[in-house]
Amino acid sequence: MNDNPFYEIFNNGSVRIALVGALSILALFLLAQTITTAAHFGRSGTPATDTITVQGNGQATLPPDVARVSFTVEHTAATVADAQSATTKQANAAIDFVKEQGIADKDIKMLSYNISPQYSYPNPCSPGIPCPVYGGAPKVIGYQVSETIQVTMHDLATVGAMLGGLGKLGVQNLNGPAFALDDPTAGYDAARADAISKAKAQATLLAEQLGVSLNKIVSFSESSGGYPYPMYGLGMGGAETKTVATPDVPVGENTYNASVSITYEIR
Repeated sequence: MNDNPFYEIFNNGSVRIALVGALSILALFLLAQTITTAAHFGRSGTPATDTITVQGNGQATLPPDVARVSFTVEHTAATVADAQSATTKQANAAIDFVKEQGIADKDIKMLSYNISPQYSYPNPCSPGIPCPVYGGAPKVIGYQVSETIQVTMHDLATVGAMLGGLGKLGVQNLNGPAFALDDPTAGYDAARADAISKAKAQATLLAEQLGVSLNKIVSFSESSGGYPYPMYGLGMGGAETKTVATPDVPVGENTYNASVSITYEIR
């Protein structure tokens, strides 16, 4: 019989299992610490203090590849049903015309549909004569129903014919065309690439003048230059017909702006 107390402790199966589990956890912890240390090997734990910061302003001018127009159809009638019927009839005729121009269903979108009561505010007094406060309630005299549609055109040569045809159909509030890129980020991406290129060139020149070497980038920020602005070029004329006056539609180009700021560690 072994009188050593440690022998009795470690000879116990439960104790051995617990000890093995503890050693396993310790081994995993040490492995994780080793991986973390290796990942940060050669990196300073304090922020870089020797730095230079440069700015770059970029610009990209690109021709648009889509045009968007929107229009409203509205009618007023004594009842909602009559106003809806008249509005729907004219709107459907306008949409049929749009589709005849080769516009796909996915490029025709309803922006809004509104039903508004129309009121009468009778004034019992003649203009210019003192009048007591009128306390009568306004009277509903009808309802106005309006529908607003947006059309996206990928063939810019059809814009003039589209505007002329919609005008012939008597739509209201015809707005556009708004020329843009089908990919809304493409213009800014190109401008940002130009800004980064200019900032890098400035950093290289500055490092040469200072007699230092550029190391890693420690910070970066960017900002857009706002909405693109048009640069008008040659118009694309449309042939005028006897029934529809087709306007000339200058397409031009859109210019996009971006600014970046880059901070380099130097040595």
